[in-house]
Amino acid sequence: MLDLGSTPARDRPALRMRDIALAALATTLPADDGAPEARFLQSYVTESWPVALENALRDPVAADLPLLALADELGLTSLEVLAIALAAAVEEDAMVGRALIYCQSPLGGSRPTLALLASFPSLASEGVHPVDVLVTGAAIRSGILRLIGDGKPLPEQALMIPPPIRLALSDLDGKWPETTIGLHDEQAVPLPPSIAVEIERYARSLQSGHTLVIRAGLLEEGRAAAALLGHTLGMRPAFMEITQLAGSGPWLFLRNLLPVFCLEIGPGERRTLPPLPDYRGPMVVVCGPEGSVETNSLALNWFLPTPSPSERATLWKIAVGNDAMAQELAHHHRHSSGRIARLGRLAYRYSAQRGSHHPNMGDVVLAARQGDSMGLETLAQALRDDVTDEALVVPDTLRDDLEMLYLRCRTRDGLVDRLGISTVTRYVPGVRALFVGPSGTGKTLAAGWLATRLGLPLFRVDLAAVTSKYIGETEKNLAQLLARAEQSEVVLLFDEADSMFGKRTEIKEANDRFANAQTNYLLQRIENYTGITLLTSNSRARFDTAFTRRLDMILEFPQPGPTERRRLWQAHLGEGHTLKPKELNRLAATIELGGGHIRNAVLAAAVLAHEAGRPIAFADLLIGLSLEYRKLGRQLPVELQVVE
Repeated sequence: MLDLGSTPARDRPALRMRDIALAALATTLPADDGAPEARFLQSYVTESWPVALENALRDPVAADLPLLALADELGLTSLEVLAIALAAAVEEDAMVGRALIYCQSPLGGSRPTLALLASFPSLASEGVHPVDVLVTGAAIRSGILRLIGDGKPLPEQALMIPPPIRLALSDLDGKWPETTIGLHDEQAVPLPPSIAVEIERYARSLQSGHTLVIRAGLLEEGRAAAALLGHTLGMRPAFMEITQLAGSGPWLFLRNLLPVFCLEIGPGERRTLPPLPDYRGPMVVVCGPEGSVETNSLALNWFLPTPSPSERATLWKIAVGNDAMAQELAHHHRHSSGRIARLGRLAYRYSAQRGSHHPNMGDVVLAARQGDSMGLETLAQALRDDVTDEALVVPDTLRDDLEMLYLRCRTRDGLVDRLGISTVTRYVPGVRALFVGPSGTGKTLAAGWLATRLGLPLFRVDLAAVTSKYIGETEKNLAQLLARAEQSEVVLLFDEADSMFGKRTEIKEANDRFANAQTNYLLQRIENYTGITLLTSNSRARFDTAFTRRLDMILEFPQPGPTERRRLWQAHLGEGHTLKPKELNRLAATIELGGGHIRNAVLAAAVLAHEAGRPIAFADLLIGLSLEYRKLGRQLPVELQVVE
């Protein structure tokens, strides 16, 4: 606590703390000292420095207000206040450093030592050595002052002030290690009014020492919400790492900053937020929807919601500047605020590439399908090829089912509006479909067709990248994948999904228990997943019955019949062949293979035709088919072994 004893105050103009500290330093020199450093210090002696200190505390100059506010917040002693002022003066005036070297001879040193500060009269606490006052005081404990000179006796150790705190005492922003103040313009994400209303509510309930955990799928959206919360509290956000916290509490107080920690947490993972020394204000954590955050104070969790269609329309209008296009995008896509802002920026870049200043719907679709993958490519493979209606050859009944699936995906957001309470309860606007059928029947191609029709990117999950031999890592990877996909509005494709969503087994070994735990997590997470999920398998019998109950549609992909096979041959051959209609009919009637095998045979025939410099002939296809049949361990049908 600031304490000057019973020194009588005098009605004199207040001096700066640094000037008073230098005046106190001058009293440690001989009266007849004529060295330049001594004359420099004596120039600050205008009155008894303890009296000047009391005047300055009672009626401080504007430059000392940050320091005295900090002293009041942390309960600093008057000796600590002068030590801070002197340590800061060293960093501002080279002559102060020379004077300290002179005063501390023969030890030297341009920063004040504990012994030098202990020599200040009138400030020693009764019964406590001044060195102990400084070493155990709040200034060093909080990191405002740091001891330098490890290994030396305490009186010989010097004090320094971290540069960001010195700048903060001068009402200037300094860069704390691994910290960014505020948001850059390019990172700004417009937020809908509903989120702003929630922020007002949390700001009223967020008391000093409490923590708000903002859970968002996109980091920039969570950061934007934290910035808006800081603005509502009258503070600026400081996005900080958790590795450089020592001394940051006073800096945060001086600059009126709201500490925000951005964490990556997996499912079942627990992160403990370390305390901020001598910081008593609110804190914010931005993280994903999974895992838990533990703090030493009361923590509130807030999951950022997906904006409503009307709010999305407003956000799209801001992002692309076209009202009609904004309404269309908002009605059919459940993008988050951050994703809309990001796609808008990408759409403008694509429009600039074609020489336009205004993006159109094609630019937005291109941005979604070809642009930023939101980090998904570390866990999934982007399938960027467009699949047109003509490229997808399936039976009419299956096409009808695919059209129904397309409509379900398009209307999933407002599907339960005006329906009964039992339907609305626990409704999740996700779509889960299983494509079942033999290999090569067009399951992956149909997934590409659906993504193309929806104007969404398609990502095939890389099981090798997702699964791990380490306990809990598979669930963590899947949680990260699903959270990113959910916020990115993509179509997720799990090829051979029975390997991950298969039946749970009887527990005979420890590995069975962990495998079942992974399946349980997937079953629960996929039910709450709000995006579009497609799974492929050769047989529905391999799936756990609890999972098939969670599916919205199961589509059977049969082996193509003669009519579909003829269309497949035509779709793959195009115009670059010399086959007669009866030869196409012969292939369609005789070759009972799926589209994948037909594609391989056409490519093999194209190699022969290209080498010979001519269109594909029927004989080329027979060679390609022979290769394909040998891969299957079968013989080419006898009907085709003789060329007419």
